[in-house]
Amino acid sequence: MIRRLFRPNYAQKLSLLATLPLIVAGLCIAALVAHQSRSMAEREIQVLERQLIEAKKAELRNYVTQARNGFMHIYGPAAPDDEEAKKQVTQILSAMIYGKDGFFFVYDYDGTNLVSPRQTEFINRNWAGLTDGNGVPVVNTFIDIARQGAGWHSFMWEKPSTGEEAQMIAYVVGLQDWRWAVGTGVFIDDVIASIATSRMEVENRVRRTFIYIGAITLVALIFVFASGMLLNIRERRLADAKLKELTQRVFDAQEEERGRVARELHDSISQLLVGVRYALETVKRRISRGEFDAAASPLDKGVDGLATAITEVRRISRDLRPGVLDDLGLGPALKALTDDFAARTGIETVFTTVVFRNRLDQEAKIALYRIAQEALTNIERHSGATRVTMDLRGHENGATMRISDNGSGLPTEQDRSHAGIGLRNMQERMEQLDGTIRILSSRAGRDSGTVIEASLPLSHLLPPGDELAAHRLP
Repeated sequence: MIRRLFRPNYAQKLSLLATLPLIVAGLCIAALVAHQSRSMAEREIQVLERQLIEAKKAELRNYVTQARNGFMHIYGPAAPDDEEAKKQVTQILSAMIYGKDGFFFVYDYDGTNLVSPRQTEFINRNWAGLTDGNGVPVVNTFIDIARQGAGWHSFMWEKPSTGEEAQMIAYVVGLQDWRWAVGTGVFIDDVIASIATSRMEVENRVRRTFIYIGAITLVALIFVFASGMLLNIRERRLADAKLKELTQRVFDAQEEERGRVARELHDSISQLLVGVRYALETVKRRISRGEFDAAASPLDKGVDGLATAITEVRRISRDLRPGVLDDLGLGPALKALTDDFAARTGIETVFTTVVFRNRLDQEAKIALYRIAQEALTNIERHSGATRVTMDLRGHENGATMRISDNGSGLPTEQDRSHAGIGLRNMQERMEQLDGTIRILSSRAGRDSGTVIEASLPLSHLLPPGDELAAHRLP
């Protein structure tokens, strides 16, 4: 038995030769999918976290602005020693509580608390030198920020509703005549919990992916062992087709993930809309009291906030999954992509195309659009170009997209041996569709720059009579 194990016969050698590459390929694909999924998800989670934090900050800034508008008619004409005016302002701020934990606080520049409606034990006591559980200065930082005008501070603070410490972001402004630091804060433990949940979901998806790939690999191994002695050229071609199909499923999963994240980011815009609603409610109250002049400022802020939310929704949704690609086709989608690129970067961008006699299928449109996205990203980050041209057209052999710039070009072939994931993704997408991609680059002289040319065969162009494509542009 031992001799047979270490001296395999011809059939066993064939089985090992067929199964070992399959096992290695499965492990490599699993590792690659896990790495790419984690990397992409982490980037998207970081974007989501920044969006949520910025929404919280915008909400805080709006609260403080509304509070200042509420007492500015008292503070403006008051003298530095007007105790009656100070008393009126403290009463106004003490009454401005919102949500379960929201409140305004006031400290004088000596560190004495003047307003703390949620934690009244702080009032009229000096808290100079107070730090949170991590040793971060709190009150002294408030005073420093107020002296400079306004700013943000992040620290740990006890939540009034639960009595437990949680991360807080505060926005503080200074009333220099009265030597007051006025501010409010919002707890972001819900943001931290949401991000942790997202990361857990990513790990669960990666774990499921390993299980799926392991199951596929196990089924393939059983099949290979059952029919290993009958392997021939046809079976090897079928194995190649299955590997391509598996790779396509990986790309399809990535596209589905982009769509899901786009919806999640869309939901995060609700934080901006909270600020808009607060501004509109303020306008409504002031109009009902007949204060028409005072209603203009919060109304303008509400309109600006709503415009920002609309812009963010459109930008995030367009970057992750442009609706124009599904509604109008590849040509208008690339035109919108280049127009946005030119407006954002200031780089002169020219896009040209012609109407195809035959239309591209869905896989081809997605592949060319993603290649264009990656190419423009690389141009913006690395090329230093001042002009970019993009051309899309069909011909007797299929369809070709050509992107060129006048930038610094790519590294030499020797330095390009460790190409980034962007170029590898371009090549893999074209290979998956039986297409070709050419990358030409020069780093010196008048002809310096880079040219990327992606070509698809006729097999990815739909027949002229296809009813689905007949009413769409390329």
